[in-house]
Order: sequence, then structure tokens, then C-alpha cells
Amino acid sequence: MDADCTRALEFLTAVEEAAEDVLSTKQQIVDLDVKRNRNREALHALKHEMCDKEKVKVCFGNMFIKFSKCKTQEMIQKDQEQLDKEINELRRELKAKVKRLNETEGKPELRG
Repeated sequence: MDADCTRALEFLTAVEEAAEDVLSTKQQIVDLDVKRNRNREALHALKHEMCDKEKVKVCFGNMFIKFSKCKTQEMIQKDQEQLDKEINELRRELKAKVKRLNETEGKPELRG
């Protein structure tokens, strides 16, 4: 009976590890998506700013730096592109991780 308990514990550990991996990847996607939305809001604010100042203040960590409006838009747009790539990569990884979790649990393959 001790061997049965060991096998059950190993099974539950494997399922828990796979589930934790799926959940952490999902949380990463959510965090990156929040950042992407903030960037989109910033781009919208820069486009619709009433006064066309030569420079705008940009927050980096805990300090503000003045940049030209054009340079700021370029930086945010590059960041958006990078975030899109990271999110898409994480979504691809998530599919494989969910498949592995289902295999570990002994569930049939998901079909769309």
C-alpha cells in the first residue's frame, strides 16, 4: 500500500506542477496585456493632446524625463510591438502547457 501512496503523491505533484506552470503563464499574459493597454492609452493621449508642445514628460521608473513628442511615440510603438511578440509567444507556449496538463491528468485532447 505504501507504493500506491507514493504513486498517488507523484501523480498529484506532477499535476500540480503542470497546473502551476499554466497559471503562471496566464498571469504573465495578463500582466503584459495591462502594460500594452497603458501604452495604447499613452499613444492615444499623445495623438489627441490639444497643445502640440515640443517636448513631453515621460515616466521611467520613479523619474520623469522630457522627450520630443515624436521620439516618445516611436519608443511607445516599439514597446507595443515587443509586447505583442511576447504575448503571442506566451499564448503559443500556453497551448502546449495546457496539452501537457491534460495528458498528465489523463484527460482527452482538447478539440476546437
